[in-house]
Amino acid sequence: MARTALMTGITGQDGSYLAELLVQKKYRVVGLVRNSTASQSRNIAHLHNQIDFIFGNLNDSASIYTAIQKAQPDEIYNLASQSYPSHSWELSLETAEVNGLGAHRLFDVVRQLKPDCKIYQASSSEMYGDTNVFPQNESTPFNPINPYAAAKLYAHNIAKIYRKSYNMFISCGILFNHESPKRPPHFVCQKITYAAACLKLGIENSPLFNEYGEPLVKNNQLTLGNLDIKRDWGFAGDYVEAMWLMLQHKTPEDFVIGTGQMHSLREICEIAFSHVGLNWKNYIKSDPRFIRPTETNTTVADAAKAKQLLNWTPKVTFSELIKTMVDSHLIHLKSQVTHVQSVISE
Repeated sequence: MARTALMTGITGQDGSYLAELLVQKKYRVVGLVRNSTASQSRNIAHLHNQIDFIFGNLNDSASIYTAIQKAQPDEIYNLASQSYPSHSWELSLETAEVNGLGAHRLFDVVRQLKPDCKIYQASSSEMYGDTNVFPQNESTPFNPINPYAAAKLYAHNIAKIYRKSYNMFISCGILFNHESPKRPPHFVCQKITYAAACLKLGIENSPLFNEYGEPLVKNNQLTLGNLDIKRDWGFAGDYVEAMWLMLQHKTPEDFVIGTGQMHSLREICEIAFSHVGLNWKNYIKSDPRFIRPTETNTTVADAAKAKQLLNWTPKVTFSELIKTMVDSHLIHLKSQVTHVQSVISE
């Protein structure tokens, strides 16, 4: 009999890749979604006939209870969150409600209704915050410096408490930055790769806007914050495999997931723009408006535990990832241009 997986955040980047993986593995996949249009989200539209949907959200214990009662899941993947660390300053209460208390509500309903269900909790490398330990592993102390990270750490600690106190199977994936063509547009890797595609196609002012309501590419320029930021970036499709492997492991544990390699925003700019034959220095400028009040220190993963116990290693290289994201934007933007031209000709 096929196993059932209940997923929150199924319409996001990680949710869509994980849904694809679980469908391939013959799971019955159930998505907890907030409204009736979510099933047609661009990320999972191709799967909508292979996924069941239940409406509800993590702010409402009753809807969580109903979802678990209906789905009777063997596994739960909690990927729902307010996912922008930079936005968490303006949305601090919403971030705490969804990322922190939402996970807590989920754990508590599972405890009452289906305590044998295995749970994956999406933790984050942002929890390390202002750290001087390099690289970071499962034993590295956490020191969050933004509301997003603080909320994630609350959920992470509650997961460990429920695991120990109630003997629940809850594994936390401490994932480092992971990207893909499905990443929301306001993340910095998407900004850079999108801009490279626009400028290659001669789009001086992009149809996509930034968080200040300005064209992301304005007068042939992309505006970013601190270009010296360094992170451990990997491919989201690789990372969701690690999520699944955690729930197949014999015991519930926490795992750091990352590539173990650091790259700067400057490197992303260089790879993305050189991929389309452009010099990034002619098109990128820095603006203090895009710099966070406090910035997470340099983070790089020590994923030795995942490699040893889960036999997990990333497959897609950093350069391949960035080039794939640029190519995806080129295809999408070209189709938009073709559509506009056909409408004009009519």
